[in-house]
Amino acid sequence: MRAVLSILLLAFWATRAFAVGEWQIIKRDGRDYVTLENVGKFYQLGEVQQVRGSGFVLRTQYRSLRGQSGSKELYINNLKFILSYPIVETHGQLLVSRMDLTKLIEPVLRPGRITNASKVTTVVLDPGHGGHDHGARCVFGAEKNFTLDVALRTRALLRAAGFQVVMTRSSDVFIPLEERARIANRYQNAIFISIHFNSSSNNAGGLETYALAPRGVPSMAADGPKLSDFTPCPGNVRDTENIALACATHASMVYSSKMFDRGIKRARFVVIRDVTIPGVLVEGGFLSNSEDARRIASTGHRQQMAASLTQAVKNYRNAVGGVRPPLPVVSVDSNSKPAEPVVITGSSTQ
Repeated sequence: MRAVLSILLLAFWATRAFAVGEWQIIKRDGRDYVTLENVGKFYQLGEVQQVRGSGFVLRTQYRSLRGQSGSKELYINNLKFILSYPIVETHGQLLVSRMDLTKLIEPVLRPGRITNASKVTTVVLDPGHGGHDHGARCVFGAEKNFTLDVALRTRALLRAAGFQVVMTRSSDVFIPLEERARIANRYQNAIFISIHFNSSSNNAGGLETYALAPRGVPSMAADGPKLSDFTPCPGNVRDTENIALACATHASMVYSSKMFDRGIKRARFVVIRDVTIPGVLVEGGFLSNSEDARRIASTGHRQQMAASLTQAVKNYRNAVGGVRPPLPVVSVDSNSKPAEPVVITGSSTQ
């Protein structure tokens, strides 16, 4: 497991130069796509290999992408992401949406090229629920108490690491969601982490991390975008930073806790919708799941979660920054056979 974590973090921190590449855009059903072959060449991931029917993998010694045609699940270095749109196949080629390329794959594989990212000096911790809002419950207690305990433990570790820490609440009080976002927006050079625990009517378990859905993208498990999804949210100005922070946070939690990886997902929860600094919402397990609940009730586990969040902040701070040139593209209509790509020279170097 330590070796797997090292591989993931090495890829996440990577800021070395990549080869020159070109993008070929393919139109399908009114949406822009690129081929996985194109992705593999640009990011030096090798050729697309077919595995187990409709499955695929692109792999080098230190990095990998794998998934399945018709699915939204994409594993980057064995970490699970939920795409905005499924992988599709046309003319014998597997395609990933341009939205997922620019808003997920690129900032995750090359966080050092995110533009306008500021160096993090302040962390805003948001313990979910509080006061009359108990959140989820289990035989061991209420979500509001567990989230506050994790946040207080994280605050101590972050302060020891030299960060300024702001709490949206530091006691058992109710703070409206909109006020939590307003608190976060007062700070510059900051990131926002909202801490929650999950609940379900079935026996679901494991970890989830949410980043704000980009404009025009369906939220969570929606079948397609609604008109309201095209309204820009304040947090959309940080789309690439949001997904990079989600990656750092989710990776740290998954690989330290060894809990089931439910993936990095998209949503428009108020607290991540309205913050104008990079923000994520973490679900640290299901209180409705007996195994998860026992973990969450353990002070040792909550201390471990605090350590994971602290490490995630450090990893994110070390990863982001730098300048990324625009990606070159050429359009092709999928209703005809793919044409030979027009070469548009564009550097993928740092």
